[in-house]
Amino acid sequence: MKKEQFQNLLQFFKALADESRLKIVGILANQECSVEELAVLLQLKEPTVSHHLAKLKELNLVTMRPEGNSRLYQLDSEALQSISKKIFAPEQIASLIEDVDTEAWETKVLKNYFEGDNLKEIPASRKKRLVILKWLANKFEVGVQYPERTVNEILKCYHADYATLRRELIGYQLMQRNNGIYWRGF
Repeated sequence: MKKEQFQNLLQFFKALADESRLKIVGILANQECSVEELAVLLQLKEPTVSHHLAKLKELNLVTMRPEGNSRLYQLDSEALQSISKKIFAPEQIASLIEDVDTEAWETKVLKNYFEGDNLKEIPASRKKRLVILKWLANKFEVGVQYPERTVNEILKCYHADYATLRRELIGYQLMQRNNGIYWRGF
């Protein structure tokens, strides 16, 4: 997500992170109101209501139309739907983590369980074990067929209990097996 889009998203959430502004949005979703009417409904002073309306107007969430000496405000539901589609689209939400190291946790697990190239222990936690197994699976080339003896020799370089590791690689479907021949499919 671009910095400008990220700032717009923050501005949107900051504007709506106020109880009075949320109530104003709720009221204006049902009816047009003047500042005076909103002030009475919310038991706030008119300058405070004007301040909240200005914040909502910055986001184009409310529209204003003059009527005589007063101004009537209403929620712009189309603008709200447009913002919602832009902000809450799955690809937009996913782009919030562009500058986050998504592999930091896996790196930490590998660092904690390996001393050099030696696996200190097979993690009891399934999630941590999967990180270790994925790392070990990458020691095998995709599409290459390995006899069981070769798989054992490769795994033995990392941990003495190569049989458990071999079974786990199959169990987690990180490797395939048929008639004593193993391969990594992806």
